[in-house]
Amino acid sequence: MGIIWRGDTAVDSSELERRARQVASGFESLGIRAGDGVAIYLRNDYAFFEASLGAGILGAYPVAVNWHYTPAEAEYLLVDSAARVLVIHADLLAGIRQVIPENVHVLVVPVPKEIQTAYGLTDAACRVAAGETNWNTWRDGFADTQRPPSPMPSTIIYTSGTTGRPKGVRRPTATPEQAAVTFRMLAQSYGFSDYLDRGHEITTAIVGPIYHSAPNAHANFCFRHGANIVITPRFDPEALLALIEHHRITHLNMVPIMFNRLLKLPDDVKQRYDVSSLRFVAHAAAPVSPPIKRAMIEWWGPVINEYYGSTEMGNVTFCTAEEWLAHPGSVGRLMPGAVVKVIDQAGNELPPRGIGEVIGRTLGATDFTYQNDDEKRRRMEKQGLVTPGDVGYFDEDGFLYLCDRANDMIISGGVNIYPAEIEAEIHKHPDIADCAVFGIPDEEFGEAVCAYIQPQPGRSVTEADLRPWLRQQVAGYKMPRVWEFVSELPREDSGKIFKRKLRAPYWENAGRAI
Repeated sequence: MGIIWRGDTAVDSSELERRARQVASGFESLGIRAGDGVAIYLRNDYAFFEASLGAGILGAYPVAVNWHYTPAEAEYLLVDSAARVLVIHADLLAGIRQVIPENVHVLVVPVPKEIQTAYGLTDAACRVAAGETNWNTWRDGFADTQRPPSPMPSTIIYTSGTTGRPKGVRRPTATPEQAAVTFRMLAQSYGFSDYLDRGHEITTAIVGPIYHSAPNAHANFCFRHGANIVITPRFDPEALLALIEHHRITHLNMVPIMFNRLLKLPDDVKQRYDVSSLRFVAHAAAPVSPPIKRAMIEWWGPVINEYYGSTEMGNVTFCTAEEWLAHPGSVGRLMPGAVVKVIDQAGNELPPRGIGEVIGRTLGATDFTYQNDDEKRRRMEKQGLVTPGDVGYFDEDGFLYLCDRANDMIISGGVNIYPAEIEAEIHKHPDIADCAVFGIPDEEFGEAVCAYIQPQPGRSVTEADLRPWLRQQVAGYKMPRVWEFVSELPREDSGKIFKRKLRAPYWENAGRAI
């Protein structure tokens, strides 16, 4: 049995399970049945667990919603998922109230003080308005009905939609054999294998938004396997260090942008906190700059581990700190039961160092489809494997390296250019906090290289500074023709830079797709 903290409040997992059974009774009274959708439009909070578990008890699908959505995006998701219930924080309701379908029951969650403080919300915005159904009151109006345990369906996760509308990834309820495969995959990814076998206590923090695929899987796995969990309202680098020291956190699941922000803390702040309790820190979801990862290993020790996968494919490779130091830039070797190939455009498997499309899957895990789009699911499959849209290669030792996203590749004058290679070099400049490189229309070459640069706070850098420096690192045809300098790059909450937003203005009148 684990303890779940939210600020100064602590609730044990058995209490949250009791609340979830009440929620299941409440959902059932609203007509929710197996296969229905329950939309969860929440920041990180106890209610996220209560609603997800309560839906799962009935065999209904929790549908995690990105609360940053515009009203049009929220409307699309609510309609596409066929959600029959919406569980939403009070302050978020006003923004989408007008687009909620009439047949959807709305349950409003009061905003706790930790979230109110973290997001600078007013008291009035955090209260449940008159006439709305208060989640806590509604939940407590139902009995704790004991139900026989049953397999729960996975959460429907809507991917980020970089090439159009977000896609809802839906999986059937796993068989016991499939559940065992998924358990082994996630236990290795999150560093639970040895700890669970030895009966050690695990304490973790949920530092990413639970509506996102990786934090959602991590939060649910940790809860179901008895870990102590610290729920954070949003990522704050110094606050995380304080939580590690205070709760003696042992395990974390992070994204690389969090490493960047931690490393930017003043040295006296970094040295102020004791992080020696950490035993296993996993990261995924976005590329990491080698200098950033090396600096984190030097600071936190050889506890930094990496896994690679996708919402559709599952996690398929794994890399320890020691392996990464010997193979810098790699995302690791195959996990047990995983199959990954690198293929050319004709579908031929490439030899070591051959750059091509990465396809893979975890054998024995549950399959998936896209909500209301089985045809799109069929297009994702190649040779019985799933294509996540990445370009990469294996080395001679079986370590996988990612070059870029297939749809990020620039073709200039018939030559393939991989933005990630250029970005990796730009990241080495001491005055650069982050960057994004992508293709823009060019009448002569078809595409040209464009670089958006975010300087370090308090630093000034110009094209005249960077151009001669970068030319020493990359070939001339890879050099950006357009340079833009911005104070902040747009990001998804996973930490990935939202390149589509940067590219769109250049391609709007180009007469062809991005």
